[in-house]
Amino acid sequence: MGEDEGEVFLSLEDDGPVLPAAFKPALGKNDTTSTPVNAVNKETNTTVLEADLVDVAVVEQAGGSYEVMWPLTAMDCPDCASKATRALNHMKQVSEPKISPTSGEIKVMVNLEHGSMAEISSVLRSLGHPPNVEHHELVGAKASNVAKRNGVPLQKLERMVKQQPGVLDAEVSEDDRILVQLVSTANQQLIDARQRAFKSVLGRPPEFLEATSNRIRPDQWRLIGAGIAVPILLMVIAAELLGFEGRWIGLLALPGVVAGGYQMFAEAIASLKTRQIGFQVLTSLAVVGACILEMWEEALIVAILVAFTAHLETDALVKARQAMQGGLDRLPRTARKVIQPLSVNAGAAMSFSTCGPANENIMKTGPILPMAKTVETETVPVDLIRPGDRIEIRSGELIPADGRILEGKGALDKAPLTGESVPVDVGEGDVIEAGLILARGPVVCEVLAVGENTRLSGLIEAVHTFREEPPRLHSSIELFTSIWVPTVLFGAFVVWYFLFPVDEWKIILLLWVVACPCALLLATPVPHAAALSNAAQSGVIVRGGDALERMAHVNHVLLDKTGTLTSGRPTVGGVVMAKGRRRAPAMSVMMGLEARSSHPYALAVMDHCSSEGIEPANITGISDIDAGVEGRQGSTTVAFIRPDKASGLGISMPQELQAAFSEAQIQGHGASLLVKGKDGIALMTFVHDDTRDGSADLIASLHNLGINVEILSGDHTAAVTEFARKVGLPETSAHGGLSPEQKVAWVKNRSATHVTMMVGDGFNDAAALAVADVGVAVGTGETVNLEAADILLPGDDPRVLSDMVTLARRAQRTLMQNLFFSVIITVMLVTAVVQQWYDQIWVGVLIHEASVILVILNGARLARQGQVKSLLKSTFVSMYNDTLAALRLFKDRYLVKPATA
Repeated sequence: MGEDEGEVFLSLEDDGPVLPAAFKPALGKNDTTSTPVNAVNKETNTTVLEADLVDVAVVEQAGGSYEVMWPLTAMDCPDCASKATRALNHMKQVSEPKISPTSGEIKVMVNLEHGSMAEISSVLRSLGHPPNVEHHELVGAKASNVAKRNGVPLQKLERMVKQQPGVLDAEVSEDDRILVQLVSTANQQLIDARQRAFKSVLGRPPEFLEATSNRIRPDQWRLIGAGIAVPILLMVIAAELLGFEGRWIGLLALPGVVAGGYQMFAEAIASLKTRQIGFQVLTSLAVVGACILEMWEEALIVAILVAFTAHLETDALVKARQAMQGGLDRLPRTARKVIQPLSVNAGAAMSFSTCGPANENIMKTGPILPMAKTVETETVPVDLIRPGDRIEIRSGELIPADGRILEGKGALDKAPLTGESVPVDVGEGDVIEAGLILARGPVVCEVLAVGENTRLSGLIEAVHTFREEPPRLHSSIELFTSIWVPTVLFGAFVVWYFLFPVDEWKIILLLWVVACPCALLLATPVPHAAALSNAAQSGVIVRGGDALERMAHVNHVLLDKTGTLTSGRPTVGGVVMAKGRRRAPAMSVMMGLEARSSHPYALAVMDHCSSEGIEPANITGISDIDAGVEGRQGSTTVAFIRPDKASGLGISMPQELQAAFSEAQIQGHGASLLVKGKDGIALMTFVHDDTRDGSADLIASLHNLGINVEILSGDHTAAVTEFARKVGLPETSAHGGLSPEQKVAWVKNRSATHVTMMVGDGFNDAAALAVADVGVAVGTGETVNLEAADILLPGDDPRVLSDMVTLARRAQRTLMQNLFFSVIITVMLVTAVVQQWYDQIWVGVLIHEASVILVILNGARLARQGQVKSLLKSTFVSMYNDTLAALRLFKDRYLVKPATA
């Protein structure tokens, strides 16, 4: 069989590459000295490798550096993440390790020339964090035959498989199967290296079937130990009541202590081997100390409490992560690939050719009947999907790749991208993007792009990265805990030496347990991650906790009118011509000047002129000027400018055009003047009656929050003032006729005395956004430069802005509640120990772990409203069910002998 499933200790000295007996270096080439002969497994209809008929294969030694990421089990606190990161920093093949306790994932750069990914995973497993990814069976490969083929003992096969590129873990099952856990990656070089390596090991291209492993995980060992220790604790209590004492109680209790604390002791030893001191070390010392003092009941209670509360803590954070899901933050790891559609009326099968290797990863789900055709599918890792493949997506599923719909119709949830709450109908011929959710389906798509080539991949990566950026306050907390922990470790000896008798050294154990700052370290990341997730579900993207923290303190908002409070799509009100000028040629010149511009006025000009069947004139040398845009028509200079700038440029403006401009100003409309040479020849007016629904509500809600509001715009002052009046702002808060440079100066001036937030389009207002304390770009992730702002806001509903301020303030209040609660609990526990209000270690452990769980749940409520009670209830229900499942797995694996035929 394989390695001991219970191994959790950090030991890599025997993890070197296990190579075949007759190793020959080769890159992806097969040994062709003999032809493999395969047999057919009648039960699975797959080919089974016969080792005695196959010559020795060659294992490829992959090289190169790859950035990979995978989820971890039981990664539930910053202290755990910090310990794991420091442990990985000692490994030669590792660089830039980043472990997130809020998302429970590791991102790391791995140099395969210095070691394998499985070695990294082994270190993390020893610390209690095995990979939380699917198991895949190597189809048709018997472990005994593969071992014989490669000239290695069966006991060494697992380690040989682990050396292959892209493998996180491997095991040989009791029924002679090979199970592997693979890292999901979009790096084609790594995928190809993995395929070549397995082909060398097996003698043929690998096929993978999603499978279930019965190996017991570290978190399950913890529950099994606690489940065994509970009845032993009850027996110890009963024995004491019956008068037993001394060595008899010790003999009865010791197996329970070992079982209940096994995983805790293992993780403590692994921590010490990597020169880390964490909560597991402190509680292990407390249990050992209680055993030395023959306090068997207390030792058992502490071991049981640590096991159960550690699982509760992990499960609470998992539930919190589930509540935070959504908002363009992830892609699925698997996809449902179409094998062949079968016509209901015709029995003939029609196969589709694919760009990727055929049948590399197979999990047949059987025929389904969602549409007019029956579709047979297989579940494959998404990194093996290629453009041209057909995939099926069902209702409620995350789209794994960009694709064009071939069959079916449904509705696409675009809220994380545009803020649109109503799903958009899609059908045959429509393109759907990876990272969004198909609200209604199913559909069959032809894959257009996968991985980093998908349309939204950059935005998804940005959202994922932003969510892990902590607020500045968290850095201060980490600095404090880095001083606090060693102070407690050594200060406990000082307190014991000066304040207590020599034989009462139990006080040291008590202080170590109660002063561990786990809750304090989770006080900031959980509420911020939950708040950012809440925002992302509405399409709002925030650049990390620091931006959210600044937003909570904003007291002055500066709004760009166009595109923020209006749709930015004005319409043409009319065209007034100077005497003797012709309308059609003038409008043709306007079109030619605005043909390259995306300004709202330019788009209105193009739409209006096109509707009248006018073609753009040939204008050369087009360039932006301070007052508008200019170019040349033949040898004549033509321009389309703001009328109020005409006199300053020495341009004459006929009386009829001046009158039209004055009337437009009175009505709050915009206007542009067409100039030929130095003469104004036509005036086009623009109607600004496209105020967004909710603009007035936004102004009112910001005022209710105690925030001052001003409008900054490049439009005419009269038009801006009229618009401000409509949305409930006084004239003194409306400022028009501002250039981008003047907006920057205005924002700087306000920022000197206020905490400012500038809201603009992310391009024209990029400089103003940068100088504000918080910059908000209005638009979508497809159209706005994410680097230009701290926050990306969908442009359809301006009221989202006030909702975000409210959310930021709620997050800040929750953060302060967590900090206050964590500090007060720690101070109270330390005071209670020093004052000897209690002397039982289990009491300190219980209160300490309860505080951690409450901090997690308090932060998680920001992700979804009103879920604290349901999260707490489901967490305890999950612990009960997980304990039963772990005990059942233990019984099936070790206590029940398999039936013989």
